[in-house]
Amino acid sequence: MKTDDLIKHGLKITPQRIAVLNALKAIDGHPTAENIIDFIRMNHPNIAIGTVYKTLETFTEKELIKKVKTDKDVMRYELASPNHHHLYCADSERIEDFYDDEINAMLSNYFAKKKIPNFTIQNIKLQITGKFDNTHKK
Repeated sequence: MKTDDLIKHGLKITPQRIAVLNALKAIDGHPTAENIIDFIRMNHPNIAIGTVYKTLETFTEKELIKKVKTDKDVMRYELASPNHHHLYCADSERIEDFYDDEINAMLSNYFAKKKIPNFTIQNIKLQITGKFDNTHKK
């Protein structure tokens, strides 16, 4: 996401929005609001916590970012990106993006045939829960 994306979505470019945007780009993985606040505070100690939360909600509403909720009900954020799924380790609460066009096609085809009554599917997200190999560090 770039600052131009803010304008395309009807948002004014403000220092606070730029700070949140830069934090989302800089922090590896799927940060919590607290991770984002801590990152922002290093360079912008005067930005209010409420402003960060409000900005995250605005970005979510405008679909610039997405919320990812863990099994332990911890809310994390990610920049909006092409359709993907998540690998989730409950022990470490680490989340990694998982891209697989074959799974996307399989799920789309399945639900196109299945037709859930009185329900329109807008998106399919798969969360695969397991444990990462200790030799695979991110």
